[in-house]
Amino acid sequence: MQKFLSFVLVLLSLCSGTAVAQKQFFDGWENRVRSTTAQQPAWAVPVFTSSSGLVQLARTDMIRQITSARTTTWNYGGSKGFNLIPWYRTEVDINLPPYIQHNNVKVKDGAGDLSLLLKYRVLAANEKQGGYSVSAALAATAPTGSYSNGAVSATVSPSLFLGKGYRSLDVQTAASIALPTGRTATLGRPVTWNTVIQEKVAKIFWPEVEVNSTYYRGGPNDGKIQAFVSPGLMISKIKFSSDPKNRLGLVIGAGEQIAFSKYHAYNHELSLTTRIVF
Repeated sequence: MQKFLSFVLVLLSLCSGTAVAQKQFFDGWENRVRSTTAQQPAWAVPVFTSSSGLVQLARTDMIRQITSARTTTWNYGGSKGFNLIPWYRTEVDINLPPYIQHNNVKVKDGAGDLSLLLKYRVLAANEKQGGYSVSAALAATAPTGSYSNGAVSATVSPSLFLGKGYRSLDVQTAASIALPTGRTATLGRPVTWNTVIQEKVAKIFWPEVEVNSTYYRGGPNDGKIQAFVSPGLMISKIKFSSDPKNRLGLVIGAGEQIAFSKYHAYNHELSLTTRIVF
């Protein structure tokens, strides 16, 4: 009996130690996220353009595209997932494969590609100290798509992000190039450049206008340019708690890409986005 009681006490001690260690781990993580984000502008993450700063949130998008063949394609997930800040000034994104529905009997529905991103914030200052942010990132995709709903090869994409604010306005821009690990003649090396202008209105409303452009280099669309003007609105953020230390909140938004270039693979892309900040 005495041995059994000793065993129970040891087990309870181990469980108590594990609980304390877990609490310290999550408390340390939350403090690091608060410290990191406090040193950059508190701008809303745009509908399409990537943020020039670091964010920690879970995100899912629902996207409707009208293709050049006049069919409607739905993208559930939007190649979004979890954005984490595991280290100071560093963000890691795990973007889950979307599910793509073509509404076309000649094309099979299926999952898209998995992608990952590592982002480092080089410079930043919050609104009181200048309101700017500069980040660099390296993204990678894996050809996990089914039924030709993904790329035929993995890609690696270096990216640069810049942002500057003035009073209630901010401008953010992001540029990247996709470098295939194979099948370059099929995929080419497209350059993507997105820019957004936002204005904060009444604390949580962020109307915006984006320009989303892709410059095709190599591949079947070599030399072509695809460009959209994209009005949108973000509501950021609806807090779940009045505690200023509690980051938990809801962000929702919508936007539409309207083609203004001669070449475009789709048009009138409507995107509905939902994010949980934590």
